[in-house]
Amino acid sequence: MPEVDWSRLKAQDLRALADNNAVVILPIASIEQHGPHLPVMTDTRIGQEVALRAARKAYDKRPTVVTPVVWSGLSEHHMPFGGTLTVSHSTFRALLHDLIVSLTRLGFRDILISNSHGGNIIAMQQILDELSEVVDATMVGTTYASEAEPEIGAVLQDQDGVQHAGEAETSMMLVCEPGLVDTSDLTALTNLGDGPSFLKAGRASYRWRPFTHLTGNGVAGVPEKSNADKGEKLLEISAAALAAIITDPETWAAPQDLRGQGIGGVPFRK
Repeated sequence: MPEVDWSRLKAQDLRALADNNAVVILPIASIEQHGPHLPVMTDTRIGQEVALRAARKAYDKRPTVVTPVVWSGLSEHHMPFGGTLTVSHSTFRALLHDLIVSLTRLGFRDILISNSHGGNIIAMQQILDELSEVVDATMVGTTYASEAEPEIGAVLQDQDGVQHAGEAETSMMLVCEPGLVDTSDLTALTNLGDGPSFLKAGRASYRWRPFTHLTGNGVAGVPEKSNADKGEKLLEISAAALAAIITDPETWAAPQDLRGQGIGGVPFRK
């Protein structure tokens, strides 16, 4: 299998990938508290693992390369627990803008921003909207936990999807970094909160709250139900979902223009 890790390749290898119309995966994540049992690198490490596996799965159909993970995400809601490094929205926006522009300057035209932190989702979508007017590339933003949610939910016992430091993330970290997972008393960490809905008001409205509004220990979910076999399945499911996006020609197809010649005798184009 060819190398897919950008940081391990040489400049001429990356120039060749650009010439070969390779897809670039740009992972974005966070460094933030993940309860008493997981390291603050959890989102970053899982995001890296999913992206690398996805690139390897896709490579035979579409050459793919994975940049280093952008670990500096939007994590203000985790600050009260300590251990968290967060950036402002303007910094996050500027960083992604500059990295994406750099990729296009190198000749890459199909870019998949692969997110592994819930707090980045809205900003990621906004940034792609803004860049669409100025960047000559097709940019897709995805979050593995959402893209593979039905398949992930089928593996889990007590969650419908990925929650913070719960069954899914603990299982995946038991594969990625088992020596950094404290399994001494996972039973005591259970928090059966209502997950992302703690940010909601009314039927479909958003209300900002710190993570302390949901949990007293930084955990959402049931980490005691985690194990490495489950983690391996979750990583493979997530990587397969991203690989399916990469290898689908429709993902990178040019946008259609259905305007025709004009309306009411007035042309759309001059």
